[in-house]
Amino acid sequence: MAIVQTVRRITPLIVLFLTGVAGAAVGVGTYAGLGGHTTTTTVVREASGTTGKPTSNTSDGLSVNEIYRRTAPGVVEVTSRQTSASQFPFGRSQESVGQGSGFVYDSSGHVVTNEHVVDGASSVTVKFQSGKSYSAKVVGKDSSTDVAVLKVNAPSSELHPLTLADSGNVAVGDGVVAIGSPFGLENSVTSGIVSALHRSIDSPNGFSIPDAIQTDAAINHGNSGGPLLDASGNVIGITSQIESDSGGNDGVGFAVPSNTVRSVASQLLATGKVQHAYLGVEITSAAAGGARVASVRPGTPAAKAGIQAGDVITKVNGTSIGSSNELQQAIDALKPGDKITLEIRRGGTTKTVHATLGARPS
Repeated sequence: MAIVQTVRRITPLIVLFLTGVAGAAVGVGTYAGLGGHTTTTTVVREASGTTGKPTSNTSDGLSVNEIYRRTAPGVVEVTSRQTSASQFPFGRSQESVGQGSGFVYDSSGHVVTNEHVVDGASSVTVKFQSGKSYSAKVVGKDSSTDVAVLKVNAPSSELHPLTLADSGNVAVGDGVVAIGSPFGLENSVTSGIVSALHRSIDSPNGFSIPDAIQTDAAINHGNSGGPLLDASGNVIGITSQIESDSGGNDGVGFAVPSNTVRSVASQLLATGKVQHAYLGVEITSAAAGGARVASVRPGTPAAKAGIQAGDVITKVNGTSIGSSNELQQAIDALKPGDKITLEIRRGGTTKTVHATLGARPS
C-alpha cells in the first residue's frame, strides 16, 4: 500500500493522505469541482464567523481524559495487506502493508475508516483497544468521499459504537479530540480546536470533498480513518489528510465531516456502493458571487445543457449559489437522473438552462 500524496496547486504545500505505509508515493491530481480534476486552481474557502451553531468546547464539556476513556474502546487500528506479483523469479509475490485507524459504527460489527486505508487490500485486520485482532471484510468503499465500511468478526464485548454528531452544528473554535494510531502507536490521543470550516479537500479519485473540517489537533500518518470528536465525545469527522511542508504534522489537518460519513455509510451498508450526482464542470468561486465555470467536460450533462466556460452559475432550482462550495453542496444533495434548473450569468445577461444529472464517473 502506498501513501497517496497530492500536491495542491498552491505550491509548495503538500496534502498527504494519512495512511501509515510501506512503499512508494503515488501522485494524484488536485481540485475536482463537479467534473474531475484540473491543474489550474484549488479552492480553499474561509469559514464565516457565523457559520454553524456553537457546540460545547472542552472548557464547557468533558475533559480530554473523560473523552478518551469514554470513546477509546470504540477506536480501532486497521491493517491492510496487499499482495502483488514482483519482479523476482520463480513466481514470487510481495506484500505491502498499510496501517490506519477507524471506529466502531454499530453493534453489528461495522467499522468506518478511510477508503484509502483499505483500497486494493487483499486482507484487512482490525485491532481493538484490548489488543485483540480480528479479520474484517470490506463491505463497501467510496473513493469520492474517502469513506469505507468494514465488517469485523469480533465478539460483542469488543464492540463499542461511537455516536455521530451533526457536523452542521460545529463552529470554529470548538474544542476537538483526535484518537488513532499515528505511526502505529495505537490509541494515541491529541486535542485542539476547529480551525476552519467548509474547506474543500481532494478525494482519492480526484473529486472534491466539500465541507471538510480543518483542525490543529496533531494528526500524522496512521491517523487516517480515526474519529475527530467533539467535547461530548461524539464523532464530527474522520481525520483524513494533512497539509504540510515537512510531510508530518504542521498543525493543519482535515476531517471528512460526519454528515457525509453518515450518508455514505448508510448507502454502503444498504447497497455496497454510492452514486453521486454529476454535472460535469470544473469551477471556481466568482468574485461577485456564484460559481464560475472554468471548463466543461464533453458529453456531460453540463455540455448537453449548453453551459460554457466563463458562465457563472448563480442558482440551482431557484436557490442562490454564492460560491463553488455551495454549488458542490447543491449537486451533492441530488441524485443521478434528477432534472435541475440552473440560472447563469453570461456576458452581462442572465440565462436559464435545464440539465439532467448523470452519475459521477469513477
